[in-house]
Amino acid sequence: MLTCKVDQNDNTSLQWSNPAQQTLYFDDKKALRDNRIELVRSSWHELSINISDITLSDEGQYTCSLFTMPVKTAKAFLMVLGVPRTPVITGFKDPVNEGDSMELTCTSAGSKPAAHIRWFKGDKEIHDVPSTKEPDSKGKTFTVHSTLRLLVDRNDDGVTVSCSVDHESLRLSPQVATQVLDIQYVPSVKIDFSRNFAREGDELRLECRATGNPEPEAVKWKKDGADLPDPDRMVVEGNVLIISALNKTDNGTYHCEAGNTMGHNSAEYILFVYDPSALAGQSGPDHAVIGGVVAVVVFITLCLIIVLGRYLARHKGTYLTNEAKGAEDAPDADTAIINAEGSQANTEEKKEYFI
Repeated sequence: MLTCKVDQNDNTSLQWSNPAQQTLYFDDKKALRDNRIELVRSSWHELSINISDITLSDEGQYTCSLFTMPVKTAKAFLMVLGVPRTPVITGFKDPVNEGDSMELTCTSAGSKPAAHIRWFKGDKEIHDVPSTKEPDSKGKTFTVHSTLRLLVDRNDDGVTVSCSVDHESLRLSPQVATQVLDIQYVPSVKIDFSRNFAREGDELRLECRATGNPEPEAVKWKKDGADLPDPDRMVVEGNVLIISALNKTDNGTYHCEAGNTMGHNSAEYILFVYDPSALAGQSGPDHAVIGGVVAVVVFITLCLIIVLGRYLARHKGTYLTNEAKGAEDAPDADTAIINAEGSQANTEEKKEYFI
C-alpha cells in the first residue's frame, strides 16, 4: 500500500503517479485503467492506494504530488523481489556403483536478488559447494546453479540428498528438492548363532544375514569347503542352517556365501561340539584354580608381615642397646647421658696422643 499524508492542506488536490509518470489516482478519481490498483482512502490530508499482484515491472519510484504553488512532491521507491522457482536436481543416473563419483546439479530460476542454494546429505549440511548465477534475458532476475560432487559407498544407499533455496522472499516457506541415492554394492555377510556352547544332542541354528544392493540371491551353506555331509540332520530353511542332534562329527568350519550382480562374499563359523559331562565338570577345576590363587596370595601376605615385624623389632632393640651402653654404672641420669656410647663428651675422652 502507498500512503501520502499532508499535515496542512488548503483544499489542494493530491495525486499518485507510477515510475513511468502515469497518474494512478487524482484525489479519489482513478486515472489509469489497471484493475490491480485500488483506492484505500482519500481526503484533503491523505491519499492511500493499494497495488495487488505485484510484478517485477511495478518496481521503481512512485511520486505523490500536492498541487500547491509551487507543487510539492514526496517519493517512495518500491522494490519488488523475484521469488525463486522450485529447485530441480539433475545429473543422477540410477543406480551408481559403490566407489564411483557422481555429480548432482540443483537449479532454481526467477530469483531477484540471486538466491543462495544449500545442500544436505540426510540431516547434515554440506558446506562450501560452489554455485553460479546467470541473469535472464531482461536482466531483472537470476538463475542459480550449484553442483555437488560425491564419492559414494554402501552407507549412502537410501540416503536422501536435498538442495534448499534460501531467499528473503521465502522465509516462511523454503523450497526444497530431494534425491534418494541408489548405490549398488557387494553383499555384507554375517552369521548369527543360537547358542554359545554346542553340546552333543543339542540343536544349533545358524542364520546367515546378507545385505546388499541388488538384493542378494539365496545363500549357500558349506562345511569345510564341501557340501553339507548329512542332509537328514542339516536342513536349510531360507538363510538358516538347522543342525539337529549334534555330535562330534559335526565339528568343523561352516561357510555361508551370498552374491549379487556386484559380486560374492562369505562368512564362517567354527563349530566345536562339547561332551555334556565334560562341560558340566568344568566348574570344578575353575574353583580349584581360584582357591589356589587365593591361598598363594594369603601365604605371601603373611610372610611379608612376619619379615616386616622382625625388621622393626631388630632395629628397635639395637636402638635401646646402644642407648644403654655406658650408662649401666652411672650414679645418676646426667652421668649416664655423658657416659653413653656415641656421645660427644665420651668420644673426646677416648682420644690418645703419642709423642
